Amino acid sequence: QRIIPTFGKHQGLKLIGTLNYETGEVFCIEEECYDAETFLRFLQLVLERYPTGKIVMILDNARIHHAKLIQPFLKEHEDRLELVFLPPYSPQLNLIEGLWKWLKSDVIYNVFYSSVQEIRKNVQAFIQRINQKPEQTIDRLCVQL
Repeated sequence: QRIIPTFGKHQGLKLIGTLNYETGEVFCIEEECYDAETFLRFLQLVLERYPTGKIVMILDNARIHHAKLIQPFLKEHEDRLELVFLPPYSPQLNLIEGLWKWLKSDVIYNVFYSSVQEIRKNVQAFIQRINQKPEQTIDRLCVQL
């Protein structure tokens, strides 16, 4: 059994991301916390990232995805942005969950990082690497369904 050193603290990154089901591109950002304001900022960034066409986001039923704060924004951008919610307790239907599992498996599990910056560097490298071969991302994540 492998023994991994630890500082005794649980530190890590909080990521919010999307997976473009057509192209395999992953877009994610790091945030300090995950609340309705953060989610609203993320939606704005997604619209900037994909400036044309309709965006359909598949989401779980986290409270922040239904927050009153984002409703005016959704109404204002209803021609471009649609949120579709999965049934409760069905993370296996959301491909982004498979991506997070893949990231943890490749970057986090059984590895000791001496700092959060080192984790960040390796997470960013992972995202860059899979974005270079997006067709492999689609193949890997769709097979898991």
